[in-house]
Amino acid sequence: MGRTVVKFGGSNLKSKGDIAKLIAVLNSYTEPPVVVVSAMYGITDILRDSLLRIKDDEKEIANLIRNLRQLNTAAAEEYITDPAARAETVRRIDERIGELKKYLKGVNFLRYIPEFTADVVLSYGERLSSLLLTAVLTHRKIACEEALPENIGLLTDGRFGNATIDLADSEKGVREALSERKIYIVPGFYGISLKGEITLLGRGGSDYSAACIAACLGADSVDLWKDVPGFMTADPKLVGNARTIAAISYTEAAELAYFGARIIHPQTVEPLKPRGIPVRIFNIDDFDGALHPCTVVGPAAVGTEEVIKSVTYSDDFGILKLIGPGVGIKPGIMARATERLAEAGINIRSIITAQTTINILLSRADLAKCREIQKLREIPSVDEVEFADDIAIIAVVGESMAVRPGIAGRIFGAIARATINVRMISMGASPVAAYFIVDGRDRDSAVRAIHEEFFGKNGKSH
Repeated sequence: MGRTVVKFGGSNLKSKGDIAKLIAVLNSYTEPPVVVVSAMYGITDILRDSLLRIKDDEKEIANLIRNLRQLNTAAAEEYITDPAARAETVRRIDERIGELKKYLKGVNFLRYIPEFTADVVLSYGERLSSLLLTAVLTHRKIACEEALPENIGLLTDGRFGNATIDLADSEKGVREALSERKIYIVPGFYGISLKGEITLLGRGGSDYSAACIAACLGADSVDLWKDVPGFMTADPKLVGNARTIAAISYTEAAELAYFGARIIHPQTVEPLKPRGIPVRIFNIDDFDGALHPCTVVGPAAVGTEEVIKSVTYSDDFGILKLIGPGVGIKPGIMARATERLAEAGINIRSIITAQTTINILLSRADLAKCREIQKLREIPSVDEVEFADDIAIIAVVGESMAVRPGIAGRIFGAIARATINVRMISMGASPVAAYFIVDGRDRDSAVRAIHEEFFGKNGKSH
């Protein structure tokens, strides 16, 4: 029987009492899993915000260290009753925080935050979680071992802030390091470059960590424990009758994640799909002692007959418009534009072209950077450069929807009946997704209208 990789997110670690839930979940597995942990809830944001303040104010170092120590020692005191074991855990917490303090002092001295330093500092939320959970499980006589990515050879491409794990280079080391029959506790969110540098895997990257470790081990499944009931037909905060999706394909899950459904990291399915390893999503708040996944992500065969699975949205997009006669067909214009953006380290999320306009979709934060790129205004045949950030992307996702007659008509019929203006449309870029752009103020109404069409009392998604 293969291993299971179990990932606990920050939402599972909101308070010191939540560790009891994690222990109960781990006791339900018949074979010792590999456990990937995130930072305690909110800690990564605290580290990021504190780092910016520490750059200019040395006193902020002591404030951050005090807060981290209080949070972690409180949990140790809650779960480790033996005085000697508790004292040893606190000592190790202090030791790890002491390592962090050196980097914080360096940032303050330089009055500058190097990329590699930012990645190291932000990794300490996960490092403290893994240390603490290992200590608590050991105190409970559960055979376990902390396994840091730098020690098991979880190798990345070396890109700071948003690295990709190199599975080919990582597989042998990870298999050997995690080969014993015991629970391993791995801090998620980061890997190690070939140069030995800590590199983060992007926001929410612990899901991706778990998936890559599972791929290296040939695991039976990746079990993601959340505080939400898996993938849903829409955001339940917007749609009252949204329901959980029991089964969804790898491609559907990837598109939903890309277009704003924050259930899994967008790259999670990449290492799993070629190996057929399923993702099982659990809601820890509904755990009753048995393993009943809310959603299973796997091959298309596990899906239902429904074509439309979900409607989602994202506010994290902006549009860069390059305007001029014939810009959409003249050779070289697109190449020059993408070259300018690449030089600035800006990722293109999508492109929609017309005869007189090239519309480049970017993350909203990157759109702000574009305003400073003078070379974009110097591209031949580009008369105007415009920016739009008052938009929302609405995505409708489902297997084979692009070839099912009538689906597009129902989507845009629902939007028309809600008197919502569509600013831009893309169909066919993915066989499982259609997306379009509306004004930000129309986002909620658009999601509700489409959900009602396909999932309301009279709606059928197939």
